[in-house]
Amino acid sequence: MIDKTLIEKSLFYLREYFFPSGCGICGEALIDPEDAYNGLCRKCRDFFSAAAIENRCVICGKPLITERESCLRCRESGTVEAGRYNGQFQKMRAVFPYTGNFRSLLGAYKFKKSLGVGNFLAQCLASAAEDLRIDFTDETALVPVPPRPGKIKKQGWDQIEYLAKALVKNHRLPVRRCLKRLPSRSQKELNREERGTNLKGRIICKRQPPRTVILFDDVITTGATLKACAEALLEGGAEKVYGVCLFYD
Repeated sequence: MIDKTLIEKSLFYLREYFFPSGCGICGEALIDPEDAYNGLCRKCRDFFSAAAIENRCVICGKPLITERESCLRCRESGTVEAGRYNGQFQKMRAVFPYTGNFRSLLGAYKFKKSLGVGNFLAQCLASAAEDLRIDFTDETALVPVPPRPGKIKKQGWDQIEYLAKALVKNHRLPVRRCLKRLPSRSQKELNREERGTNLKGRIICKRQPPRTVILFDDVITTGATLKACAEALLEGGAEKVYGVCLFYD
């Protein structure tokens, strides 16, 4: 039986051999198929992998410093007692802070279009989703945040869609694309207050969502986009929504 994963890693290695781009962070040559497949040298990959498995709050998913199980913010806000993140989300997982080398990691993928780094980030997403301890039944699936209309044409690709395909192909996780974003202003152009209202009614379900949803995106700042998506999913028939983001600002 042909090992498709081995073939794919070999293809990434051959592309790196003939058209070298180096590690997405330090620029070190990628001389191993595993390094080429992940777009990162072993040293950088080990650094980010270690950061991704830090002890995290059971509710918001952010790293714990001295606390155990839950962070001080979640305890003081009452979310621990309530057993859920807020009115839309059961729990959240946020993998990396959007600072320093972590920010460079997203830049290597999103702006330099390193598909190898995309493979690494898909692994981080899969691990974060598994950390939610959800049973993947026929009525459970990951749902990507939909792109803004015109974004793909402008940028030439959809980085969230690549992650979605990698989650299915490489990690055998179910993904349903059931959300659609109607024309609206870019969230990046708006302040915190404007972001909270910009997407109101602008994200809809284009098909029936699964009962249990793990909504995922690359970056969370104010949380307005995720909130609008979660509201659309709940209105469309989802019973529980969880959130996973690669980077938090």
